Amino acid sequence: MLNSTLEAQTAIDDRNGQARLAALKGTVELANLIPPTVSYESRGNLLIIGAEDAITTLAPQFSALNSVTLLATEKAENSEKRDNLYFASHVALKGYLGAFEATCEVEGMLTKANLAKVAIGRDCFDLIVDLTADGVMDVEIPAPGYYAIGASKAKLATVIEELPAMIGTFDKPKYFRLNPDLCAHSSRGVSGCDRCLDACPAGALTSNGHAIDINPYLCQGVGTCATACPTEAITYALPDPDNTQHFVHRLLTRYQQEGGEAPTLLFFGNRDEAAVCSALAHFPSSVIPVALEELATVGIDTWFSALAYGAHQVLLATNTSYIPETIDRVLRNELATAQTLLGDLGFDASRITLFDFADAERFTAFDDALLTMENRLEGDKRAKLFTVLDALYANAPEKPARSDVVENAPYGSVDCRTEDCTLCMSCVAVCPTRALHAIGDRPGLLFIEQDCVQCGMCEKACPEKVISLVPGISWDQKARQEAKTVHEEEAACCTSCGKAFAPASMVKMLTEKLQGHSHFQGDAIRRLQMCEDCRVRDIFSSVIDDPESQLRV
Repeated sequence: MLNSTLEAQTAIDDRNGQARLAALKGTVELANLIPPTVSYESRGNLLIIGAEDAITTLAPQFSALNSVTLLATEKAENSEKRDNLYFASHVALKGYLGAFEATCEVEGMLTKANLAKVAIGRDCFDLIVDLTADGVMDVEIPAPGYYAIGASKAKLATVIEELPAMIGTFDKPKYFRLNPDLCAHSSRGVSGCDRCLDACPAGALTSNGHAIDINPYLCQGVGTCATACPTEAITYALPDPDNTQHFVHRLLTRYQQEGGEAPTLLFFGNRDEAAVCSALAHFPSSVIPVALEELATVGIDTWFSALAYGAHQVLLATNTSYIPETIDRVLRNELATAQTLLGDLGFDASRITLFDFADAERFTAFDDALLTMENRLEGDKRAKLFTVLDALYANAPEKPARSDVVENAPYGSVDCRTEDCTLCMSCVAVCPTRALHAIGDRPGLLFIEQDCVQCGMCEKACPEKVISLVPGISWDQKARQEAKTVHEEEAACCTSCGKAFAPASMVKMLTEKLQGHSHFQGDAIRRLQMCEDCRVRDIFSSVIDDPESQLRV
């Protein structure tokens, strides 16, 4: 529909319009050929929840289904007994199409029960129609098979029409890829980044305290988790962000090769295609629409990449009145960071902006590009972002030393009260990106700001509580990328072999604290001055002659 709309609206002598058509037709589509999928199995067992009057009136509409169970949360004045009618309070629902578990306190039963087992002898229901005012499932984007109707007659009419067809096997793309090795959520029992958990409007992400789990059956492909993830532990798979950025590069390159000028890139979600087609009549022909599975599947790195490839502006187009709260928050946080960085450099912050379709008639394009990189950006998303930011800084009207970022943004440094640091390396042990790491050949702590995702694990792991996070972005490329010394001390050398094995201050502190302890008398206190290898050898050297000495180590 989009290409046919563009063809109808493009005049033969419109150079930008013809270039746009050629670029869109000549660039490989932004999609995976064979995406991974998950399957739902529905047998047509329906549960209707709501006031007794409403659910008993609605039930005959679904006679074609395998079974219909009624769960009344409010009794009617003239309540009638039915075999499939149950009364309950405190209803809890979880699951998805083909696997909904309804737990409630059924009237006449002493304990909470799985209603599906009571009503139909199965573990779960396949479909849920919820007529309660607030909805039983408290998620912004409900799972497939759950229909929150409330008092909406329009929604009810649609469900009555569509529900009888919801029997059988249904496939859905598996929208994400998860690499636990890159995750900054937890390490060695210390909790860290939870940005993806806060970013999911479908309740598909959970934490077991040690790792993130994504339920592919609940995931609706919004993509906010991947956008919020700072380490690319979660990536969008339909398509992946790398292919999205390469597509943008090819698209803009082809547009310019065909003679197009002053390109503006308009990202939109597939569900808004009709609105985009209507809005295109009001845009100049230099506006190039790019369809995504969902608008939130790309973030700040892709937006800045588009500017780097010559786009004069990036529009994130949607109907802003209907964005779910969580998606809106993630987008606006990313956008706030992007616009802060542009503004601090002296550029117009609206070079990247959220755009409402209602404002299409008032759109005015920018006359110039900020950058025109010919080569494709490489590396992970942070590397690409910082490459563009450094290029923008080189051409910026203003040269700030540092920029602030929004709360919980994954950019910043750390501060260490070195006078209290013991160089125990607890922070190094939990750092997921190796932003903090040991010097190696001597006691010392190094830090690379560009690699820090502000997960907070170092701050929590520090036994002396001397580390604190410092959000922000340094514009000094060399200082941001190099390993700077946070703290370094003189090494204590083993009294037996001479090897440096620990900070001298730590050995001194331990000796002073433990010298009065009954377990650290004689040889035991002396061994604190040895490295780990010599300490073991010294313990066992006299065991043969004095076996009881091992009790006094």
